[in-house]
Amino acid sequence: MSQGSDKNVLDKNFKLMGISAIILLVLFLYTLYKSSDYIQSGSYYFGIVFLLLLLSFAVFARFKQDKIQNFINKNKTDKNSFSNELSTVKENRQEELSSNITAVNSNITFKDVAGISETKGELEEIVDFLNEPGKYLKHGIKLPKGVLLVGPPGVGKTLIARAVAGEADVPFFYQSGASFVQIYVGMGAKKVRELFMEAKRNAPAIVFIDEIDAIGKKRGGKTNDERESTLNELLTQMDGFDGDSGVIVIAATNKIEVLDEALLRAGRFDRRVFINLPNIDDRKKILELYLNSKHYEFDLDRLAHETSGFSSAALATLINEALLNMIKREAKILESQDIEIAKNKLEFGKKDTLVLSENQKDILAIYQASKAFITKSKVSLFDEGVKKIDSIYPSYNDLRENIKRYLSGSIGVEVIKKEKYAINSDDLNKAYELAKKIVEEYKMAKDANVLIEDISNDLRSLLSHNATDINRLKNIMLKNEVINSDDI
Repeated sequence: MSQGSDKNVLDKNFKLMGISAIILLVLFLYTLYKSSDYIQSGSYYFGIVFLLLLLSFAVFARFKQDKIQNFINKNKTDKNSFSNELSTVKENRQEELSSNITAVNSNITFKDVAGISETKGELEEIVDFLNEPGKYLKHGIKLPKGVLLVGPPGVGKTLIARAVAGEADVPFFYQSGASFVQIYVGMGAKKVRELFMEAKRNAPAIVFIDEIDAIGKKRGGKTNDERESTLNELLTQMDGFDGDSGVIVIAATNKIEVLDEALLRAGRFDRRVFINLPNIDDRKKILELYLNSKHYEFDLDRLAHETSGFSSAALATLINEALLNMIKREAKILESQDIEIAKNKLEFGKKDTLVLSENQKDILAIYQASKAFITKSKVSLFDEGVKKIDSIYPSYNDLRENIKRYLSGSIGVEVIKKEKYAINSDDLNKAYELAKKIVEEYKMAKDANVLIEDISNDLRSLLSHNATDINRLKNIMLKNEVINSDDI
C-alpha cells in the first residue's frame, strides 16, 4: 500500500513539472514576441533553453517512472534496514548493560548435601547468625564478612552455599565471576555495585560469587583494565558494610593461590573453608543420598571403596548413568552391571591420579602417611600441599623442617617400596625453591643441591627406622582415606 501511494505521488509530481514547464515556456515565448524590440539581454533566451530542458526531463521521467520509483524504493528500504539494525544494536547494548540481578530462595538444606560434616560445622554458625542476629550483636560479635570455599571442581561448593541459604531461609544472590567481566569498560564495577545494593535491600541475604578467580586474580599494577576495576569495586563494596548488615558474602574457587592478597586479608574473605574430595565414609553417605528411594542390589561399601578420587558431582553422574542403563535394560532394580557400565563411561578420559588402581592407591597412601608422620597433623588421601611452619622470622631449622615436609612423601615411598616414584612434582619444586631461597636470599647455605641431599638422607634414616609406623598409618589411610592426629 505504501509503494502504491509513493507511485501516485511521483506520478503527480512529474505531471505538475511538465505542466509548469509548458506554461512558463508559453509565457516566455509570448513575452519575447511582444517585446522583441526592447530585449537586449540574452537572459530570455537562456530561460527558454532552461524551460525546454525542464520539459524534456519531465517527459523523459514520465516514461522512466517505474525505474525511478524502484530506485527510490530501494534506497528507502536500505535506509530503513540500516535504521532498524542501528536500533537493534542499541537495544542489545541496553540489554547487556542491564544487570537483571534478582534473588532466589533456595530449597536445598544441609540434609540434601552428604559428606560435609566438617564443613557443615563451620557454616552452621553463619546460618544461626542469619536466623538470630540479635543473639550475637548484643555481645558485640560480628561474623566474617566473607567466607571463601576452596576445593577442587565437583566437590559441591555451589551446593553448599545454596544449602546455607536454604537453612537460613534468606534470599540467595548467585553470580559467577565471569559474569562481571563485561566488554564495556566500567560495567563490571557497575554490576558489583548493583549486586551489593540489591543484597542490602533484601538483607539478611547471601551473596555467592562462583569462580571468583575470574575477577580476583592478583593485580599486576601496570594496567587498569576492566577486570581490575571490577576487583577494586568488589574490595570497596566489601569494606562498605559491617558484620551486622545481615549480608554474608560467600565465594568459591579452586585456585586460591592466584587470588589477590587484598581479597584474603582480614575484613574481607577472612574465613576459609577447605573442601577436599570425599573420603570413603563421605562417599558412602553421598551414594546413600543419591540412591535414596531407589531399588538396588549391589554392595554399597564396595562401591564406596572402588570410587576413590570421585567427587560428589562424579558420584551423582555415576548413579545417573547407571540408572539410564537400568532403564535401557527395561529393568526396575539397579544392579552391579549397571554400575560397571557407568564406571567405564566415567573413567574413560579421567586422570589416573583420580581413578586409582589398588597399586596406585597403595603408593599414594604411603606418600600421605609419610607426610602425616613427619608433620604430626591430619592428612587425607587426596590432600594437596603440606602443612608448613609459618613464621615471620623463620630460623634455619624451621626452613630445613619445611623442606623435610615437602620431601617426606616421595622419600617415604622410596623407603617403603625400595624404588623411586614420580608422584607429586609440586612438592618437589617447592622444596627446591625453598632451598634456593636459603642459599641465595638468606645466605644460610652454600649449595641448594647439597642441602636437599643432606635433608633427604636424614629423612631416609628417620623413615627407615620407623617403617612399621609408616605401614600402620598407610593401612589406616587405605581403610578410612584419612589419618587423624590421634592416629599418629
